[in-house]
Amino acid sequence: MPLVDSIKIRPSDILPGVTGVSFLTNHARVLLCIAREPGTRLRDIAVRVDLTERATHGLVSELCEEGYLTKHRLGARNFYELHPELPLRGADEGDHQVGELLALLLDRGATVEA
Repeated sequence: MPLVDSIKIRPSDILPGVTGVSFLTNHARVLLCIAREPGTRLRDIAVRVDLTERATHGLVSELCEEGYLTKHRLGARNFYELHPELPLRGADEGDHQVGELLALLLDRGATVEA
């Protein structure tokens, strides 16, 4: 079994015993992958979040358009700069930032640094 297959992010990875239900959107799952490894390839992100490469590209593009990510080119590779200071979007998120959610899921304390 390839190493990449063993590090997919599934609902049961975050909440053991939970299957078939995800409390995280695909956008959040992609951001989580990028927060863990900013230089990861889209192909690898797609495998980890169990989506097609095309769907993953669309999600990353949307995150870039909304300002949550900035794409940088380094040689033949892209890497992504995360902007954790931006607010979570939605009716019930209050005054919370993306970095707070990622910090909780990454177990890095209270904040995620850019």
